[in-house]
Amino acid sequence: MSFSVRRWSAVGGAALLLFPVSQLSAQKSGDIHGTVVDPLGAAVADASVSLVENDRVVASTRSDRSGAYHFAIPASGRYSVRAAAPSFQAASSQTVYLTASEEDELNVTLATPTLTQQVTVTSTGSPTPEAQTGTAVTVMPSDDFRYDTEVQQPLRTVPGLQMTQTGEMGGTTALYIRGGGSDANKVLIDGIPANSIGGGVEFANLASTGIASIEVLREPNSALYGSDALAGVVSMTTPRGATGLPYFTYDGDAGNFGTYRNNVTAGEAYKHFDAYSAFARMDTDNNIPNSEFHNATYAGNFGWTPNAANDLRFTVRHVIVSAGQPNAIALYGIPDVGQQKEQDNYYGVTWNNQATDKWHNMLRYGGLRQNSEYNDYGATGIYDPEIGYWLGAPETITGANGYSVHGQAIFQYSDTYSQYLSPSSRDFAYVQSDYSVTPHFLALGAFKYEHEYGAAGYTGETASTISRDNYSYTLQLSGDVQNRLFWNLGTGLEDNGLFGFAATPRASLAYYLVRPSDRGFFNGTKLHGSFGKGIKEPSVYDQSNSLYGLLAPLTDGAQLISEYRVTPLGAEDSRTYDAGVDQTFLRGRGVLGLTYFHNEFTNGVEYVDQAGLIELGVPAADLPTFEYGGAYINSLAYRAQGAEIELQYQLGSHLFARGGYTYTDAVVQHSFSSDNLSPSYNTSSNFSTIPIGAESPLVGARPFRIAPQTGYFALNYTQKKFYATFTGTLVGRRDDSDFLYDANFGTSLLLPNHNLLGAYQRLELGGGYQLSHRVNVYTDIQNLLSEHYFEAFGYPALPLTFRSGISFNFGGSSWSLK
Repeated sequence: MSFSVRRWSAVGGAALLLFPVSQLSAQKSGDIHGTVVDPLGAAVADASVSLVENDRVVASTRSDRSGAYHFAIPASGRYSVRAAAPSFQAASSQTVYLTASEEDELNVTLATPTLTQQVTVTSTGSPTPEAQTGTAVTVMPSDDFRYDTEVQQPLRTVPGLQMTQTGEMGGTTALYIRGGGSDANKVLIDGIPANSIGGGVEFANLASTGIASIEVLREPNSALYGSDALAGVVSMTTPRGATGLPYFTYDGDAGNFGTYRNNVTAGEAYKHFDAYSAFARMDTDNNIPNSEFHNATYAGNFGWTPNAANDLRFTVRHVIVSAGQPNAIALYGIPDVGQQKEQDNYYGVTWNNQATDKWHNMLRYGGLRQNSEYNDYGATGIYDPEIGYWLGAPETITGANGYSVHGQAIFQYSDTYSQYLSPSSRDFAYVQSDYSVTPHFLALGAFKYEHEYGAAGYTGETASTISRDNYSYTLQLSGDVQNRLFWNLGTGLEDNGLFGFAATPRASLAYYLVRPSDRGFFNGTKLHGSFGKGIKEPSVYDQSNSLYGLLAPLTDGAQLISEYRVTPLGAEDSRTYDAGVDQTFLRGRGVLGLTYFHNEFTNGVEYVDQAGLIELGVPAADLPTFEYGGAYINSLAYRAQGAEIELQYQLGSHLFARGGYTYTDAVVQHSFSSDNLSPSYNTSSNFSTIPIGAESPLVGARPFRIAPQTGYFALNYTQKKFYATFTGTLVGRRDDSDFLYDANFGTSLLLPNHNLLGAYQRLELGGGYQLSHRVNVYTDIQNLLSEHYFEAFGYPALPLTFRSGISFNFGGSSWSLK
């Protein structure tokens, strides 16, 4: 279903009312003006300010007592402003194109050595220095992941985050934020949601090519982003063309396991227009049979800025992926011949309008087209004629908890080709308006209409389909008191096509007991805290196989639904709060942060079998025989609380160090799954009295694959021609299941869940050297110790891998006439 004319007319009318066209003024001399401020928004007087055109300083001045500066524009061109002051790092504004009769305001926030000038949009919906937020947010510019090929790699070095990949490159990869589920995170690419319907995101398919920055918000924000922002938000942006003449780069590298990568970018900014394109192709055989991975990604960003008040931008990202699926080879001993294919498109058009100095508006249309296909080409196991299924090879399987089993597990149920398709699409229109009532008080309002369509099913069978129309409303107020107390208060109102109405309030507060300065050992103490509620909508499969969805098509379905008050699946909910302190020391060279968090995840969707449905009050005589023996309902609840410690320190002019540790105490509080109603026991083992959750965690236990202890460190060394980085990810033991059944459909191959997955240390080393102005060489080594470990039980990670390559750049300022 596409947008109707009526809906587009309504949205267009609202846009015209909200977005007044800037009035034309009489011809006058152009100028650039603005204010130089510190990370807390206080004016910086007597700062050195330079006007820059095409990397050339064309004028200089100093800021006055209020931090203000002013430049007359000598001629039409693309300009930026650079500012510097004692005890701060130099900082630059964005680049804008102005004619000799236009004017613009470019404010500059100066930096401290610990990078507190980073600007976040994800937390508040409008550009806000990270130092002025009370939320747990991390901003990573592209320099932080310059040699990484995947988005998941830098995410491993963010506190509170845990990445889990089922096997080697291309294996399904999930993100957990502060103990939240793998489908509980809103992921945005240039403001376009990358989530499939129901919240899932395949991070294995997200290449780092064409990514300018990554923001991570470690708490729910459904107030701004609606459904799926249950535990956190990850937002990525595409670079813009910035050079007056075309600028091109090429990176080519190769490594072990048949790995090859090629990456090409091109960019230019000409008068009112800018353009950027990037294309990368990644191919690897990996280390396991049938685990080949291929990823081709294109990213584009095209802008038109007709004047200083308006910016129109089109962004696009196209991804084609093919990945072999060998399955849990450490459990079956034989690789499967499955294959996952994906073809995704993310695109959007955004208009930003600065109606007045105080009033900003934004209108965005966005679209997502995901086409996922899983192919199973037949059986590769050992056929057992007695049961008519295929078994794995005889294996001895040992968990990190010390328990072992030996035998052959049921591996495959059919030797015929099958194909499972799960396409989904999303179209939305978003209108936002924010107004600075005073320099210390901002009001923001927004509306979003979204249409979703999804399907799931095997080729040759009737697919399950859903269609939803969702409406979201946002109201948010934020401000500060004397550049010391920063607050944010807002709520979202969600009207979802499936579960109806939900409110998602949130609030945050930051207060500086001691303002940052360049004097004393401790010179900046920030207290911060936040509260929020999040929601997540069910997936296509969950909705189609819910109790309501299975009863509705039956002849007497309406009667059963009415009699037992069965409702459609509801929203999954979260309620979270956190509080902490950030302490700056040694004249801003270091910062130590400590944060406590508490998350409650309720109303979770889970599979409940016939026995569980009877327990909930539906008589057995009235229950039909479901194809899979049960249905999905909202009955899961768990809690995750813990603490994060983060340290950053500028060791010298060339060396920067950071590290972090997260403790997560997560426990399942409520569940009606079959495992909880009737746990499994391996009666043929020496642990026959230990209850086991074969398919899901038991009440009182940890959720599967959530590590109670995680940590990371990173050392970055930078000189004029040389760059090196050494990083490590440290993950403790986790609960999991081997999900195995023996040839008799028995439990003799099940292992206890507790600490089944072992701890691991993943070390990486990378660096590059500039041979000339246009040529660089680089290398990247992962799993430096070649450690054998599982991120998901039974799926071996890659051993030591390396890539080395060369990078060329040409064009840009080097083409300008001397």
